[in-house]
Amino acid sequence: MKALLQRVSNARVDVDGETIGAIDQGLLVLVGVEPQDSEASCAKLLHKLLNYRVFSDEAGKMNLSLKDVGGGLLLVSQFTLAADTRSGLRPGFSTAAPPALGEALFDHLLKQARAQYPKVASGRFGADMQVHLINDGPVTFLLEA
Repeated sequence: MKALLQRVSNARVDVDGETIGAIDQGLLVLVGVEPQDSEASCAKLLHKLLNYRVFSDEAGKMNLSLKDVGGGLLLVSQFTLAADTRSGLRPGFSTAAPPALGEALFDHLLKQARAQYPKVASGRFGADMQVHLINDGPVTFLLEA
């Protein structure tokens, strides 16, 4: 499971001109599911997302987590993160999970996130989404679980 984590001042996801998920300060996380992923992968990733120290403390060091600052968590499925880009000029998607598995695991991640943290929003699996964000820093990390 891959997650592109971005520290944001605010972010939102629109589908068909309607905002379906939005946060203020927090983390926008684009999630790519791979065939070998499982519910255990979701648990490991969620632990990282809630506890990864990417927010600045009083000394200006990245020493605070999402939980520490009480920020929002916006989860967006993005199968292209699992693309194989090692050769050629066109990505291959055989390394991405089949849609049914991708949706099931993304939904599981979202359900667990909402059970463990009060400020969770999301995009819509499989939808044509427009993602708007102000990347704070910019700070962006690729996490793998």
